[in-house]
Amino acid sequence: MQTVEESIYDHPVYYDLIFGSDWAAEYKFLQAAFAKHVKGKTKRLLEPACGTGRLLYRMIKGGYHCAGLDLNSKAIDFCNKRLKRHEIKPTAFVADMCDFPVDKPYDAAFNTINSFRHLSSEQQAVKHLRAMASAVRPGGIYALGFHLTPLVGPTTDEESWTARRGHLQVNTRMWPRDKDPKARVERFNIRFDIYRPTGSMRIDDCLVLRSYTYKQFATLVKKVPSWTIEAAYDFSYDIDEPIEVDETTEDVVYILKRNAD
Repeated sequence: MQTVEESIYDHPVYYDLIFGSDWAAEYKFLQAAFAKHVKGKTKRLLEPACGTGRLLYRMIKGGYHCAGLDLNSKAIDFCNKRLKRHEIKPTAFVADMCDFPVDKPYDAAFNTINSFRHLSSEQQAVKHLRAMASAVRPGGIYALGFHLTPLVGPTTDEESWTARRGHLQVNTRMWPRDKDPKARVERFNIRFDIYRPTGSMRIDDCLVLRSYTYKQFATLVKKVPSWTIEAAYDFSYDIDEPIEVDETTEDVVYILKRNAD
């Protein structure tokens, strides 16, 4: 099997297959979260770090105006080409999620699969939350999902899953390379094994993520007074079962409420 060491984000076809297969649960949950937590109507949505637009596309099909941004131009190109194929105006653009333009505030925003942890410092995280506060109107929400580091109990460090579309199959495995709790840096190996009728290949990459305990995230939010933690849910995406975040929590979707200026 041919092996290349490249960014998984530079392979949007495989990325979209692997991470796009479970969109339905997130989509249903986000719709319910908008209805429950947004003050007023929800018509305009923003997805920072939208990647290939696996959720953005479905939100637009569901009747929302949804825009997205991402640093990776290949992912944005993939996203916009899909929108064009379905005769939808392209709304994704290349930008840094710490600094991006907004012509009109959005009613809500979402970022659900750990992309937030790519921000490598407290300063970047603060800049991101400030940028999102400028992008979301008062009374709106930001649904932010990622993995916390539990202070008690085991952690789920290794994951593997498979996705198939037609004659294309991608097997994925992710496992820890090293962790530095003091520096709050975690590195994970991630591997795509790709199988097509014409042959197979392997992509090896390393994800560098910033770690958060529940206390560290609460401290971060307090640095940006435009936001308040209104509620939290786990990755079962049950809108009727909010959770109390504590030292055992690992998978969480925070609902940040945009306060009045």
